[in-house]
Amino acid sequence: MIFLVLLFFAELFVSLKVGIMIGFGWSVVWILSTMVIGALLLRLSPYALWNNFQTFNFGHFDIRDVHNASMAYLLGAILLIIPGVLTDLIGIGLLLYTLYLHLFARIRPTPKATHDPFNEGENNVIDVEIIDEPDRGDSDRRSR
Repeated sequence: MIFLVLLFFAELFVSLKVGIMIGFGWSVVWILSTMVIGALLLRLSPYALWNNFQTFNFGHFDIRDVHNASMAYLLGAILLIIPGVLTDLIGIGLLLYTLYLHLFARIRPTPKATHDPFNEGENNVIDVEIIDEPDRGDSDRRSR
């Protein structure tokens, strides 16, 4: 709750400072344009989430990257809709993080499978079967 109050006052302060710097008209244009972009991104969010899960299916993302990219996209779009400069900057940062995950997360080498059923155990072990046959000398001794 305290965080939201602090965010509100910080948002008000930053928005007023930027409004004084660029003027009232440009501030209105800024707020309306980011609201439209945020609403458009939120409307396109099912396609973005589907893309995240497709990259997971192809092995480019692990489940943590899917979660991070999906949450950053949704929160970024929502923060763009909220009027104010600070929330817009945080939303743009989250959307850039999503873009970073899509562009550079694929470059990471994928870890090798930890469980390989064909190469279980040590590679230098030879499987040997010992067949115990009675010695012919033993059968001759028994018959005597």
